Amino acid sequence: MRRVTGNELGAIRPFFEAAAVVAQDAICHRAKCGTVIVQDGEVIGSGYNGPALDDETNRMCEKIDELDLAIKPKYDKTCCPHAEVRAIFDALKHHADKIAGAALYFMRVNDEGEFTDAGEPYCTNCSRYALDSGIGKFVLWSANGADVYDTDEYNRRSYEFFDAS
Repeated sequence: MRRVTGNELGAIRPFFEAAAVVAQDAICHRAKCGTVIVQDGEVIGSGYNGPALDDETNRMCEKIDELDLAIKPKYDKTCCPHAEVRAIFDALKHHADKIAGAALYFMRVNDEGEFTDAGEPYCTNCSRYALDSGIGKFVLWSANGADVYDTDEYNRRSYEFFDAS
């Protein structure tokens, strides 16, 4: 992982701002997350979290809340496809030829649209999709700047998150 601050952070901040705008469309009841995938300065995919197909009949929050999910990993305790996965699908649909080596920018915002810390890598589902699609970097907003991971490192750290828990 490499921490990005100062002028370097200023250069990539527009991608986080774009992801924050996308996050405003999130219809998940638990979190507002947005992702943009960038190759050569161009956004080639975007996504936010919400029920499958944005269809309210696919929302299962109440059902999930009633279940004992103790044995389920953190990423599987939601009914909404993650912003990262939707952005990967979007990029593959429209720019499959550009996705290899691209950077995935992940942003979480509060209800007022303000940036919040994305936290540590933990979603093994998203990391596997990123690896399989050819994404080169996973970039997370942090209160102290941005954290840039090679996707294979992000994947390893996602698994280590569960070892440390």
